Amino acid sequence: QVQLVESGGGLVQPGGSLRLSCTASGSIDSSNTMSWYRRAPGKQRELVARITTSGSTNYDDSVKGRFTISRDNAKNQVYLQMNSLKPEDTAVYYCNYQRTHGGLRIGSAYWGQGTQVTVSS
Repeated sequence: QVQLVESGGGLVQPGGSLRLSCTASGSIDSSNTMSWYRRAPGKQRELVARITTSGSTNYDDSVKGRFTISRDNAKNQVYLQMNSLKPEDTAVYYCNYQRTHGGLRIGSAYWGQGTQVTVSS
């Protein structure tokens, strides 16, 4: 069992920045992928960014160049630095943990409760 707790959401103006954090606890495997997903109003949940324990990353095209995902393996934390925020970034952001090996999913995925990000003037 893995528990995930997100923090850092809030209200910002367009062009502003936020830094989301997620702390994982429980049965953390040495090989895993941690990700940020989001669900915007009227849209399906989508992958924003993901990062493996080895540091390999992937980003959705909509956030490339604006968002940066990073992690601290010793602390079991993952971060999402969000810059140049746009109104369309407004969503509930969810942290996800998945044991992975060579891109293959192993076992269950785990989700945090989500943190609201609102970008509005």
